[in-house]
Amino acid sequence: MNYIVLDLEWNQGSRPAPKDVPTFEIIEIGAVKLDEQFHIVDTFQSLIKPQIYNTMHKITAELVNLDMDDLGDAEDFTKVAAEFLNWCGEEYLFCIWGVQDLTEFQKNMDYYHMKPLSKGPLKYYDIQKLYSLACEDGKARASLSHVVEEENLVEEEVEFHRALGDAYYTARIFQRIQNRDLLERISFDTYRVPISKKEQILWKFDNYTKFISEGYDEKSELMANKNITSVRCIYCEKALRKKIRWYTPNNGKHYYTVAKCSEHGLMKGKIRVRKTKDDKYYVVKTVKHIKEEEAQFILSKKRKNEA
Repeated sequence: MNYIVLDLEWNQGSRPAPKDVPTFEIIEIGAVKLDEQFHIVDTFQSLIKPQIYNTMHKITAELVNLDMDDLGDAEDFTKVAAEFLNWCGEEYLFCIWGVQDLTEFQKNMDYYHMKPLSKGPLKYYDIQKLYSLACEDGKARASLSHVVEEENLVEEEVEFHRALGDAYYTARIFQRIQNRDLLERISFDTYRVPISKKEQILWKFDNYTKFISEGYDEKSELMANKNITSVRCIYCEKALRKKIRWYTPNNGKHYYTVAKCSEHGLMKGKIRVRKTKDDKYYVVKTVKHIKEEEAQFILSKKRKNEA
């Protein structure tokens, strides 16, 4: 299997885009292909001729150092995207810096009625997150340029804020991550959600679980669904009784609960309610082991919320 380290540059309009039009139009694709030993084996780079926005946004022009004349002789998105996906090969996993590029890539593909990358959530590696887990506190999200400078990876001929340059630097950081156990920390792009209960995702990590539900027409259906609100021990998988019932501090965007396993202790459940491109509601639920102090903090927050 190969790792495809992807970076995109995009333009946008000066006004909000209609619902069926991408807010960000991709104008450049850059990628680096790594083999299973994390060696760089190939690269891909192509500019894209705009079809949606015919002027370059001021911020985009300053950031990527491109103008419309640079893009005038490029191929259109469908041809470049098809060439890129063919270049990726048969078996690969995307790697990106952060969380946005794969979503925007799929939005642009949908706009041109291209075949979807997947039927449901797309697995990938967020190198920004992996670097934080390996070298920082696991929560911080440093910029690519900051990390490149911190790791002394700057190369004079490799340009920041261009797709291939940023993909190359992201690949170099990926190579630097020594703890390969972190490859267990897969991420999921949920531009597309599971299409049925059978396709719902339950992924087990070393110290927490993640569940991604199918889409529902009404938001009220979510918290009435026992499959969504149940909490299981992340170690023995037993169904647990809740010590703190689900509550929401922000009008239904997030929900929290605490349950207890007689063998493995306290588990915190967190539900994030999200909306799909088709206006369906789905949840991302995580369950993790916690200590008594965090459970008491959650209880105090609930009481304050209900006061």
